[in-house]
Amino acid sequence: MIAMTESPYLKDVREADQARVRRDDRAHVFHSWSAQGAIDPLPIASAEGSSFTDYDGNRYLDFSSQLVNVNIGYNHPRLIEAIQEQAGRLTTISPAFANDARSEAARLIVEKSPFDDGMVFFTNGGAEATENALRMARLHTGRQKVMAAYRSYHGATAGAIAVTGDPRRWPNEPGVPGVVRYWGPYAYRSAFHAADEQQECERALAHLRDTIMVEGPQAIAAILLETVVGTNGILVPPPGYLAGVRALCDEFGIVMIADEVMAGFGRCGEWFAIQHWDVTPDLITFAKGVNSGYVPLGGVVISRAVADTFTDRAFPGGLTYSGHPLACASAVASIRIMEDEGVLEHVRDMGERVIGPSLREIAQRHRSVGEVRGLGMFWAVELVRDRETREPLVPFNAAGAAAAPMTAFAAACRERGLWPFVHFNRTHVVPPCTTSEDELRRGLEILDEALTVADEHTA
Repeated sequence: MIAMTESPYLKDVREADQARVRRDDRAHVFHSWSAQGAIDPLPIASAEGSSFTDYDGNRYLDFSSQLVNVNIGYNHPRLIEAIQEQAGRLTTISPAFANDARSEAARLIVEKSPFDDGMVFFTNGGAEATENALRMARLHTGRQKVMAAYRSYHGATAGAIAVTGDPRRWPNEPGVPGVVRYWGPYAYRSAFHAADEQQECERALAHLRDTIMVEGPQAIAAILLETVVGTNGILVPPPGYLAGVRALCDEFGIVMIADEVMAGFGRCGEWFAIQHWDVTPDLITFAKGVNSGYVPLGGVVISRAVADTFTDRAFPGGLTYSGHPLACASAVASIRIMEDEGVLEHVRDMGERVIGPSLREIAQRHRSVGEVRGLGMFWAVELVRDRETREPLVPFNAAGAAAAPMTAFAAACRERGLWPFVHFNRTHVVPPCTTSEDELRRGLEILDEALTVADEHTA
């Protein structure tokens, strides 16, 4: 870690501030996804660019982008200025009015989307985007069932957690009715005994068709999927899969919903990840990446065909802060920054020339690495006990002592000044999209060193 020097007086002030932050946090802040007595969150004092700093002056290169959302980095001066300027002009206005920040944000988002024409329904985050996309699909089709994949995450509100396909759903069940599960493609751990990606694609699509058949196509409103599965493995769809899903939706009159909350806005080197495969869904959900999470914002990009359903029919949904001016102004600024600074081009270059090749080299040096996969600045390193059997380094949904190998690996990263993203038996390489080549190489060197800890737990 990089330690900052300071005067003894400032050190005393800082230590007092840290103690107060810890005390008040543990006394009064109820943290998500946590047993409150089992956590001790690290107080963060500041952040800039691709790094954040704690109260002890330790600086961490962030390979997590927090929750994979700080796409343009921390404290970008132009984005801060845009929020300040908007706050001085119009701080808030209800969704019933029009305002320039909201309308410009909507126009820019539609222009960056695969839709020639479309509309945007703004929400406060990704879970609300999921909820409203599902509502639109059901009202548009007059059907109720929704097909959602295992190994997925779509949010923590009632409907969003019900369609989520990972263990975070389990304690929230029973959920809302009408959700049908299916297996998406994952060639490394194929549910279809596939020998390669082509076979995985063919068999995954056949499985999806069969599931539609036995569930009744006339009853299915939507197929929901993460364009590139995020937290549950950064699973890049094989060539032809998304086009195949699109074809099935067209055949049976089903709405295709692409969840781009994590994969969108530069993360995969395109405005929307689905543009990699030249496929146009009916609805796209987005959120935190649109403005790097500086102000809460999400939404649904709506194709004209779905939007026209509500030309003479009221859409039965809304939020007090839908299209909040501060949030929308930050989205406009973020898109402009990405354009002006060539962020998408940078992401593609770094993914193809630095991250991908480096991770493949690292994999050759460590027996704990089973597979690396990804694109842009969206990569996963899957850790195993045995390369031959592909046994995961830790069990599915491991916690406590069972997760010890991954806990030790993460600690080794942090000790060296790298903040990793760890989930189950994987570490994800998901830095801010503006991270420089030098920073990336430094972070990858640390990752390489830390993997020696994981190697100790292999067969």
